[in-house]
Amino acid sequence: MNRFLFIICFGFNFLLAQQVDIVDFKSAKVNIFFNDLVKKQVIGTVVYEFEILKDADSIYLDAKNFQTINYVLNGKYKGELYNGKQLIVKHEFKANTKYALQVTWETQPKKALYFIDWEYEEGGNKQVWTQGQGKYTSNWLPSIDDMNEKIEFDLSVTFDSNYQVIANGNLVDKEVKGSTTTWHYDMQHPMSSYLVGLAIGNYDKKVEYSNSGIPLEMYYYPKDSLKFEPTYRYTKRLFDFLEDEIGVPYPWQNYKQVPVKDFLYAGMENTSTTIFSDAFVIDSIAFVDKNYVNVNAHELAHQWFGDLVTETSGRHHWLQEGFATYYALLAEREVFGDSYYFYKLFEYAQELKMQDEAGAGTALLNPKSSSTTFYKKGAWVLVLLRDKVGDKAFEKGVKTYLKAYRFKNVSTVDFIKTIEKTSHMDLSEFVDIWLKSDDFHYNDLKTFLSNKSNNYRQFFELDCKNSKESCLSYLETSDNNYLRSEVVNIMQGEFPKILYNSKDIKLRQALAQSVYDIPFEQKSSYESFLKDESYMTLETALFNLWRNFPLERKKYLHQTKEVQGFSDKNVRILWLTLAFITNDYNSINKRVYFNELTSYTSPKYGFEIRQNAFSYLNQIQACKEVCKENLKEATNHHNWRFKKFAKELLKAE
Repeated sequence: MNRFLFIICFGFNFLLAQQVDIVDFKSAKVNIFFNDLVKKQVIGTVVYEFEILKDADSIYLDAKNFQTINYVLNGKYKGELYNGKQLIVKHEFKANTKYALQVTWETQPKKALYFIDWEYEEGGNKQVWTQGQGKYTSNWLPSIDDMNEKIEFDLSVTFDSNYQVIANGNLVDKEVKGSTTTWHYDMQHPMSSYLVGLAIGNYDKKVEYSNSGIPLEMYYYPKDSLKFEPTYRYTKRLFDFLEDEIGVPYPWQNYKQVPVKDFLYAGMENTSTTIFSDAFVIDSIAFVDKNYVNVNAHELAHQWFGDLVTETSGRHHWLQEGFATYYALLAEREVFGDSYYFYKLFEYAQELKMQDEAGAGTALLNPKSSSTTFYKKGAWVLVLLRDKVGDKAFEKGVKTYLKAYRFKNVSTVDFIKTIEKTSHMDLSEFVDIWLKSDDFHYNDLKTFLSNKSNNYRQFFELDCKNSKESCLSYLETSDNNYLRSEVVNIMQGEFPKILYNSKDIKLRQALAQSVYDIPFEQKSSYESFLKDESYMTLETALFNLWRNFPLERKKYLHQTKEVQGFSDKNVRILWLTLAFITNDYNSINKRVYFNELTSYTSPKYGFEIRQNAFSYLNQIQACKEVCKENLKEATNHHNWRFKKFAKELLKAE
């Protein structure tokens, strides 16, 4: 590299690091169009209004791998200087001046904007949706990756009128022209670019209103109308609780929730528009084992912690995930009670302990920490901090913190200083132990739980390996079914028959999963699990009974032949596998069972269904030509966990 080129590159790299101090982007008026959905093409224009804070000869927008991109500054200065990552705007910018920048582009994003099932003329679940956090919105919309730059985004999206378009903010207008509709969404406050959210699909919706008058828009697939209530159960209650508990009014115009197919995570807290995995679209039976309540509350809490106040960098990620986890748990406590709340804290402590014992424990302020640390340890730190400073000081501190830094970026110091002021306490030692240190103080968490409940004190004293009698006694005397289930999981094996008479679903589930070899004298008791309203219990019981009692396999299969299970068809796919390999069961339909099982590997189904089908076909060594082709296709899936699964399974064949 010659010296002159080095100076230019060095200067621009310096600008990249310092741009937030040079320019303040105020607003973005975005117009989005889709040229070819099969080819995943998006075209658009965006007009940014910004103010220059310091003299500069250039500014930039992040834009990853765009096919074409150019700009017009103040309606007359044109340019298209683009390096594949940033659109660079060259101009003699003067401090305290305002500008308008219009950018036009076309691209086929590899990530952050996902096109689902458009390759099928019929079938599938045609959708378009975004995921900006961790992927960068700049893959489809020229924007600013630095979360310290907050912008008011207004999105206008033109799309086929047969579909619904949902985006951040308030829908202020719909323009119908021929077969397309342009949806105009308005935001009133700024947000980081990673929180820009867009979802397009075939949806219906229902609207409730919070006690404070905020519209709660809940979207669902028309075919899932009967699943609406269990999916969104407690939504208004969660919203009202969090608004009261946090003590700061919900900061946005409305709140929307949209399920999508093959989402990358459980949910994402786009400002005013949470997108979540349609694996959480459930019926009332599934609610017992796999409901949306926690994710619902978690993403809602992010509207304050993450969206209203946003971390300055990954070092302070716990200010988002730890807070959302903590407040979601408080909301669940409101719904499910104290026993549930303390048991979840116990589970978090156990997960953190396992991580620590595996040598993977890190400080909460380490930007490379795991999700377990940011979420679970972060939540525990807030539990301990509140216990240390008292409810009044903690609640006042959180309110003060949110009001002082609303629509801004924050660090851990900002939060801790606020709590120190409201509590009149020096928290430096607390910060050293719980935020800065790699050490994990599990015994302190045990002490906290023991002090809150005699049940936990007694539980922590149990030694089921050396004193089975004491554990059996605990099972018979304790009134805490969460801890009784934990003891069952620890013990494994035979249990008193009286336990099978319990009506607690979770305890019965633990029994079903802990008894692998079923004693004949407990056969009838174990068979009762097939009647439980729990798809998880039913799946476990069907397999264990089928394995333990070969002569009665036809009876068990007949009893469960109509059950689908969760949205991933966990019971149905197991049933098809067992029916196919059971020699004397309905031989005339063997091909039908095999074809249905294989069909679930198709990309027309969600990846959760596909993964189940692939797993079972692999176990019975029946992944034939169609299955293998679908498995190869899965190695290119956008969901990295499913992609990894497919690659490992294909490699093992």
